[in-house]
Amino acid sequence: MHIHILGICGTFMGGLAVIARQMGHRVTGSDHNVYPPMSTQLESQGIVLMEGYRAENLDPKPDLVVIGNALSRGNPEVEAVLNLGLNYVSGPEWLAKHVLQDRWVLGVAGTHGKTTTSSMLSWILEHQGFKPGFLIGGIPLNFGVSARLGESSFFVVEADEYDSAFFDKRSKFVHYRPRTAILNNLEYDHADIFPDLDAIKKQFHHLVRTIPGQGLIIAPENEHNIRDVLAMGCWTPVTETSINGQSAWNAALIKADGSRFSVLHNGDKQGEVDWTLTGEHNVSNALAAIAAAHHVGILPKDAINALAQFQNVKRRMEVIAKLHGVTIYDDFAHHPTAIATTLDGLRKQVGQERIIAIVEPRSNTMRLGIHTETLAKSLNQADQALIYQPKELSWDLSQLKRYAANIEICESLEQIIDKLKREARQGGHFVLMSNGSFGGIYAKLLAELSR
Repeated sequence: MHIHILGICGTFMGGLAVIARQMGHRVTGSDHNVYPPMSTQLESQGIVLMEGYRAENLDPKPDLVVIGNALSRGNPEVEAVLNLGLNYVSGPEWLAKHVLQDRWVLGVAGTHGKTTTSSMLSWILEHQGFKPGFLIGGIPLNFGVSARLGESSFFVVEADEYDSAFFDKRSKFVHYRPRTAILNNLEYDHADIFPDLDAIKKQFHHLVRTIPGQGLIIAPENEHNIRDVLAMGCWTPVTETSINGQSAWNAALIKADGSRFSVLHNGDKQGEVDWTLTGEHNVSNALAAIAAAHHVGILPKDAINALAQFQNVKRRMEVIAKLHGVTIYDDFAHHPTAIATTLDGLRKQVGQERIIAIVEPRSNTMRLGIHTETLAKSLNQADQALIYQPKELSWDLSQLKRYAANIEICESLEQIIDKLKREARQGGHFVLMSNGSFGGIYAKLLAELSR
């Protein structure tokens, strides 16, 4: 079958393309924003990419078109699909019908930590020989790809609450019907499709309704928004996690930066995680992954051993260079809470060494100015914060300076690079935070600093 995917370079749709290719389908796709690492991953799998959306991309006619949620009516290729009467589905629907049926689905949902937790869980299963399938919104370094079909009945999926397609406004995760579900956390996000937090809670409630009574829900004890969701109706056993708490699954920090901690189950010590990651958010992610692995029969000590070899996810505090006393990180920041927890982990790791955060407010919620005060305060662990104000941004980022003195607004990439060249003389840690390509600043900055 010839499957054509619209929006193929998105993290979800790109993973879908890889799985379809592994199932033996001929796969092509189009996107308006083709850049690594997704583009290189797809091309290495023998998938043909087309730059831009055009009716001609559908010639010869594919057997099926999978349409990503970033596309809407008025897009020339979407219009051509409808006018030609081609068979089309959303990505989540295709995944549910052709991949997830008859499999033990482990779904990881939440505003933050989905990608990292899914990657940890997939690696634990892999380490124990389960050979799981997975579809993750990033590239786990232990695997080198964001998705694969797998060779067992287990499938790990990053369960996103964003909508499925322009013709299906249900959250993606409603399609997946997980048996094991991790609900990491819940905050207001995706302001372009959800009017308020209650609207997101309702979608999470719809997810909970699909989890079987013989399944398992894993959630942190201190997430009151998750508790609100479960109070709306829950028919599945729930196990809770905590850090330095009393939950069924508890992590006792040995090092404040989260790089070493004990794992306790019902008060009994199972072992210690000693790894390269930092931050309490990653400790929480790890604990949820251990609990989910336990649900499918993996002993906690074996999951702990697997995490000691976990290499994190590409673009999650990934060190991309060390030059002249400066360490440069690439971090896929999309929300103030993610920024705050990431910088807090780094601060606890590096102590008083200088941290400069460089932020592109690119997520739909941040671009709408929803999180003005929380965005400013999320940067308080950085000595300096450079915020990129592109011309097309609809709100004035200078408002952020009312809440934090360490913020500087930059209107061009060149201005940011010139500033960082001067700051590099004093060394420190430069954290580039964006959930997009950041205008290609990575290569430009490295080239300038290398001089």
